[in-house]
Amino acid sequence: MESDDDTVYVGKAGPDAAADRGWLLGHFKSVGDPRYSEAVEIKWGVHPPGDARAAWVRGEARTALLVLISGRFRVELPGRSVLLEEQGDYVVWGKGVDHSWYAEEESVVLTVRWPSVPGYRADQG
Repeated sequence: MESDDDTVYVGKAGPDAAADRGWLLGHFKSVGDPRYSEAVEIKWGVHPPGDARAAWVRGEARTALLVLISGRFRVELPGRSVLLEEQGDYVVWGKGVDHSWYAEEESVVLTVRWPSVPGYRADQG
């Protein structure tokens, strides 16, 4: 939306996220953009009811935090299903933990992953 200089970016999560598959910050932004980071990735995920991950993520290389902003969102982990149903509910999983998800209602979730791994996309393969 707006960059005053090389160190400040002011934006809106909805439109900015829509431009980059939901991602607001990470290694995939241009070097020099304040949103560029090799340490962390942040995603503003907007999911219609019934939206589901196409396949489980296997061999995850990062740690992740997923926070429910609105809606009802289910995260599937090995041997466990976690339902996020109140604003602020969250789940954290570590490296190597397979996972998937399903939006039971229209949902907005904030995902933070670290580190930001160049060349790695969970939806590849």
